[in-house]
This record gives sequence, C-alpha cells and structure tokens, in this order.
Amino acid sequence: MWISKIILNNFRNYENEEIELNKNLNIFYGENAQGKTNIIESIFLSSMGKSFRAKKDIEMIRLGKENASVEIFYEKSDRCGKIKIDLAKKKNIFLNGIKLKKLSELLGNINVVIFTPDDIHILKGGPQNRRRFLDIMISQLKPNYMYNLNLYLKTIEQRNNYLRQIREKNKNEDLLDIWDEKLIEYAEKICEYRKAFIKKIQEKIIKIHKEITDNKEELKIEYLTDCEDKEKYRKLLKERRKLDIIKGYTTKGIHRDDFTISINNKDLGTYGSQGQHRTAILSLRMAELDIVYDEIGEYPILLLDDFMSELDEKRRKHLLEKIENIQVIITCTDKIKLENKNILIYNVKDGKVRKENQEF
Repeated sequence: MWISKIILNNFRNYENEEIELNKNLNIFYGENAQGKTNIIESIFLSSMGKSFRAKKDIEMIRLGKENASVEIFYEKSDRCGKIKIDLAKKKNIFLNGIKLKKLSELLGNINVVIFTPDDIHILKGGPQNRRRFLDIMISQLKPNYMYNLNLYLKTIEQRNNYLRQIREKNKNEDLLDIWDEKLIEYAEKICEYRKAFIKKIQEKIIKIHKEITDNKEELKIEYLTDCEDKEKYRKLLKERRKLDIIKGYTTKGIHRDDFTISINNKDLGTYGSQGQHRTAILSLRMAELDIVYDEIGEYPILLLDDFMSELDEKRRKHLLEKIENIQVIITCTDKIKLENKNILIYNVKDGKVRKENQEF
C-alpha cells in the first residue's frame, strides 16, 4: 500500500500544491510552521475522515478562503484508488468519484500508523487518549466498529439528556430502561472488538519490546472495562441510576474504558521513566504495524511527524529496521540522511514543497 500523489487546494497554508511520492522513504524538512505537518494531516484526513489535531474542519481551510480540498491517489495490492475530501460548511468525501454517504465507507481504504511527539500523552495522559488510540486503530480495520461506536455515543447523549429531564422535570425514571438496553447492545459489540485487539497487541508487543530493551523489560497490557459482561453492565446501570440522575450523565460504560501498561510487573504510569514511556510508545506503534499487516496482508503507510527527534540512536535503529517495504513519510526540521534507503527529499517553506534530490 502506498500513496503516489497528493493534491492540496486551499488546505491549511497550501494554496495549490501537487506532491508526488515514492514507495519507500519520503522526507519533508524545513523550519517550524512552514506546512510539514499539514501534509501528514492531509493523509490522515483521507484515511480517517477527520484530522488528528483540528477540532473543527474549518480550521483546515486556508485563511480567507471558503473551501478546501485534498486529493490522495493510492495503490494497494489489489486495486488503485483516489480519495477526495471537500471541506466547506459541509464536508463531502468521494471515493473514485463517488460521493460517500457514511464515514464507515471511507475507513479501510488507506491504512495509516502515525507517530507524533504528542504520542507520549497516550500513556501519560487520561483514559480518553488511550481510548482514542484504540478507536483509530480498530476502525481502520473494522469499519463496523466505528458505526457501533457512533450509535453508542448517540445513545449516551440521549440518555444523558433524559437523565437531566428526570432531575429537572420529574420525568418517568422507568423509561431509562429503553436507553439502557440500547447501551448494553452497542457496548457489548464494542467491548468485543477492543478485547480482541488488546489481545493481538499483547501477543505482538511482548516480543517487540524485549528486542528493543535487549530482553531487560517485559511489557504487559491490560484492558479495563465495566462492560465485558451483559448482565454485569445491566446491573451496574441499575445500581448507579440514582447517581446518574443526580449528576446528569452516565457514569459507567465503554466511554470510560481504559488500558494499562506495566513493565516488569510495575505500572508504567506510576513508576515509568520518560525513556520507558517513549520505548513503550514505540513498541505500541510497531505492534500496530504488525496487526494491520496480519489483518489485510500488507503494511499500512507510516507517518512520522517530527518523531525521529524523539528517539535516541538505538530506538531509531529498531524503527528503521522495521520499516523495510513500508511507505514512510517523515517530517523533520533538519535534513536527515538514511543509508541504503530509497529516498525522496523535499524542502518545505511557506506552503511550497520543492523536491531536492532522489537517491538510490
């Protein structure tokens, strides 16, 4: 799987730019705030239908313009394709010229794994960061997952609205049973997906992490949920109903799920050093690469947004050994040279991309 061409129109600081890529390493370098990450963002947008950093689509439209577009031409082992995303007051997504009705129809066409300096917050931040990691990974491979997750979140919103109506307008409490049964139905499906993928991560990550740490560290990952059992979750919703009414929101469910990582049986969040957090993130992302390959028979596109600077020489070496036969798109402030690699190098300045040279 690889991207052959990107066309950006009024996207972020790009007015009209066409970028051709190769199947291997593509390095975009330049000073900060020139547009390097915007290229990574355009690819992620075409994979997931949304940005990994913008809260609103309008943030991705060039200042002073009313609309923007991103076109991505890609090739997979069994087909070629083009994804176009038009951004305006409303977002429209096209696959091979056909307008998509649902986001789930986009997912899985272009698979990506992304490293960013903010990845450290997946493990050091709150549970919402770890849930987002799972949601992005699973939905690329199982589009039905995102469909069920959206249904669950809509049901949570409706239940929360009714909880507040019970508190403020004395509505009939028994009607919550309708929302509870829907929550249980969707939560069970989402939980099954998450459990299966956590298991796959665990199978991959033990070996990967041992290799990176010269067999000094054993990493384990554990999924935490209240929704593993249908009856248990139904009972929990009943038990917490009064509390939910007082608070005005649903206090338990898969929207509160989490996972923990331990190294040599010690909790990483509590006892881990900065270096251990970085190594654990590297192991997690490398496990993700392998899981995608196992699922679809080809590696995803690897996006490294200013991440090489986060790695020491040893970790960088492990990563580079892993990315043979993978299309990699790297952004960095200084030009880097990687020996024995097919490379395209681009300089990015003021929203303009200039190809510098090609080495073989």
